[in-house]
Amino acid sequence: MNFEWGIEQIIDGLAQMSWLEAVAVFFGIVSVVFSIRKNILVFPTGIISTIIYIYICLEYKLYADMGINAYYTGMSIYGWILWSRPMVAGIEVPVTWLSRRGILRSVVLLVFSYVVLYYVLVSFTDSDVPYWDSLTTASAFVAMWLMAKKKVENWIAWIITDLISIPLYWYKGLPLTSFQFLFFTILAILGLLSWIRSAKAPIICLSKK
Repeated sequence: MNFEWGIEQIIDGLAQMSWLEAVAVFFGIVSVVFSIRKNILVFPTGIISTIIYIYICLEYKLYADMGINAYYTGMSIYGWILWSRPMVAGIEVPVTWLSRRGILRSVVLLVFSYVVLYYVLVSFTDSDVPYWDSLTTASAFVAMWLMAKKKVENWIAWIITDLISIPLYWYKGLPLTSFQFLFFTILAILGLLSWIRSAKAPIICLSKK
């Protein structure tokens, strides 16, 4: 019965979905696929999706997620530049693991971001989901930063973000976007496995001999 209700919700979501949400979902999925393949097109496709979601999150009072999408846009530009520079020199940016210091910094960044975002949402907005909105945003903040630096752990942060976003967006009446995050979770697991293999591989020189 619950399964049938879930299917009905997805169908209703498809029927009520705006063309903007459809475009955002499409480019969001494409961006994750490019990310798994370590293709630089992850950034321009991601920018299209995040700009649209800034508007959608504002409309549905997901203020922290609106802010993180603005951050995604900025970090996508930064990552685009960062990934492009080594290619000019003929060397691909390698996929690496975080050091112990890097892990500590990431955890501190996660906790600090959560506390600040929660305070802002509770004090200055009418958000009805400040706990979850803050948590998804804080974890996504860390994930995007690590992805720009090609760190394997970025996928762990994305998995956490996606798992929390599934019920959050469902609750907010965006079943299609919720389903998108379910798909993102699967892609993030595949991405984690792919980047673990890449981290073990030697650095690739792209220049012609």
